[in-house]
Amino acid sequence: MAQQRMLKFVTVNREMPDKRPPSLRTEDFGEIYAEYAAEKAAEQAGRCSQCGVPYCQTHCPLHNNIPDWLMLTAEGRLQEAYEVSQSTNTFPEICGRICPQDRLCEGNCVIEKAGHGTVTIGAVEKYITDTAWEEGWVKPITPATERPESVGIIGAGPGGLAAADVLRRAGVQVTVYDRHDRAGGLMTYGIPGFKLEKPVVMKRIAQLEEGGVEFVQNCDVGEDISFDAIRGKHDAVLIATGVYKSRDLEAPGVGAEGVVRAIDYLTASNRHGFGDEVPEFDSGELNAKGRRVVVIGGGDTAMDCVRTAIRQGAKSVKCLYRRDRANMPGSQREVQNAEEEGVEFVWLTAPRGFAGDPVEGVMVQKMRLGAPDATGRRSPEVIEGADYVEEADLVIKALGFEPEELPSLWGVPELTVTRWGTVRADFATHQTSLPGVYAVGDIVRGASLVVWAIRDGREAGEAILNYLSAPAQVAAE
Repeated sequence: MAQQRMLKFVTVNREMPDKRPPSLRTEDFGEIYAEYAAEKAAEQAGRCSQCGVPYCQTHCPLHNNIPDWLMLTAEGRLQEAYEVSQSTNTFPEICGRICPQDRLCEGNCVIEKAGHGTVTIGAVEKYITDTAWEEGWVKPITPATERPESVGIIGAGPGGLAAADVLRRAGVQVTVYDRHDRAGGLMTYGIPGFKLEKPVVMKRIAQLEEGGVEFVQNCDVGEDISFDAIRGKHDAVLIATGVYKSRDLEAPGVGAEGVVRAIDYLTASNRHGFGDEVPEFDSGELNAKGRRVVVIGGGDTAMDCVRTAIRQGAKSVKCLYRRDRANMPGSQREVQNAEEEGVEFVWLTAPRGFAGDPVEGVMVQKMRLGAPDATGRRSPEVIEGADYVEEADLVIKALGFEPEELPSLWGVPELTVTRWGTVRADFATHQTSLPGVYAVGDIVRGASLVVWAIRDGREAGEAILNYLSAPAQVAAE
């Protein structure tokens, strides 16, 4: 019976959920994709070939059992599909929305390689979990027994929250310390609502709170409380701070008024969306309305910035990237969405400096691609004598993020870091150089994906449980 409902890829074409037209979706910050209807979700899930070696699962950082929950969806067994999905993923409704499926599961789908168009894995995952919330299948966190041990988690992003979920379900007492007034990290204040509507994140945070996780907000470790104090209060500590230090340019005029960091710009927009008072937004400092916007960078953060600027009513939005379209790090799906919405991409360009204060333009160098670098990507080279000025009165630097210097900020020089400044942690257990202290997510990996942070958090949660169950043996090691 199951087989009859599957293998439809030869007769059924790939079909994403309906996407709102650009003229409508740029008027608000709502998500751009509609939800599948039950019949459409089953039909699209039924395109899965149920191949013997599921590359979709292999290339998912969480190794989600994708073929099984696709088959269950095709059979209409949605609650079972959700149970299989959430058994390996703490936040499947979030991953279904923001994972770059084109680079992970869907990009490695066997039928896509055969020319039939990938299974719409992310859209089905989102549909399954949204249905689970609506039907009440998402159960509260109710530990069978309470344990006396406590764990302090520094950072309320996806890595810290995933670990909190694992530990709290086991009955461990969990306290999460975070510098912001809302939990969620970049899921709350970095990623725009048109990719991840905020109630989706807030529901999961509420679930953790109702399950007994304590959140200490507006708490900057190293200032409001010392790292040593957190270690003293808890039996184990998890560092999940993420990376928030923005990479910068060294160029004339970079300090001019109107040249801003992506993280500040996106945070102001998201805070405004929550209804907070945001003076920098209201004053126009971090608001693109009526302005000629230039975004520098080619990653997913740059895509978030250009698409946010369009929705704020910018006069024009251009994205400068030093390589070409084929060599940009951001999601091609996001580039297509941005172009549909009116963003102009200026490939093979890099800033040489900024004119005016307040800024009036970007001095642009034209580039060409030369020989491949150490990673195999062709290195950009300057074309001499081809400079020009791109008019702009708001320039957003989306150049990536680096780790803060935690050993000096927290007064713990014995916390070992790599030459990049990331915390050095064991690949399997996530244990750092300090006994009972673990680290996960971007502060270990460098700027990466939400799904990798979730995987790290889940693994670290299990490792911490082992440590708490046998502290003497672990300390002896």
